[in-house]
Amino acid sequence: MNAKRTLVISDIHGCHAEFKQLLEIVNYNPAQDRLILIGDYVSRGPDSKKVVDLVIELVHENGAIALQGNHDHRFVRVIKNQASEKEVSKFFDKGGRETLQSYCQTNIVENSYHMKEVQDFVMNQFSHHIDFLKDLPYFYEDDKYIYVHAGLNPLVSSLSEQDAHDLLYIKEDFYTNKNPMDKIIIFGHTVTKDIHNSFDIWFGGDKIGIDGGCSFGGQLNCLELVNGKEIQNFSIKAGGHHL
Repeated sequence: MNAKRTLVISDIHGCHAEFKQLLEIVNYNPAQDRLILIGDYVSRGPDSKKVVDLVIELVHENGAIALQGNHDHRFVRVIKNQASEKEVSKFFDKGGRETLQSYCQTNIVENSYHMKEVQDFVMNQFSHHIDFLKDLPYFYEDDKYIYVHAGLNPLVSSLSEQDAHDLLYIKEDFYTNKNPMDKIIIFGHTVTKDIHNSFDIWFGGDKIGIDGGCSFGGQLNCLELVNGKEIQNFSIKAGGHHL
């Protein structure tokens, strides 16, 4: 598809209402726009299941590109009983309870017996969600940009040799150092307020951070690219107010 615009959104984190409203405000038209979603569809917000439903629809019906985020990766590992105790603990510390409540519609009690019940329920009812999230790629690139959830290891100059853990989790080591690639990197994961004390998109020259921290009371950002140039950005404040 020869898209007129590329629209990039990251870190929706269960904020389904804000996500839908943002797509409306940017006048998303799948016939003309390429939509790139750079991970973290679940955790923290109230509607992880609805967000994943919508992402699947956007990918399968509209040709959107969806990448994997660290919360999506951890959710899959927890449900497939592949996560270590530390990972399970981190899952619950970072919004896993809200994720499971959105899928199971029940109060989740954190203990091994109940987790087995929850794992079985999600795999029985929503295995297509788990398979979808598990198979999402870690990065995407076009002529000018590399899109990735967290960032790249600045010491590794080949995109194909980047470690998956860095692509999903890296923070300061990436955004405080020079980009090792010859393309601008668009990333989420690190809330932009932690970089430049604002939830607005951070333009860092050779990299662009777009995670507005919607699930923390910030905003959901969308970066609009036209002809390989950053044109403008749109934002929805957490709670649904257009900025």
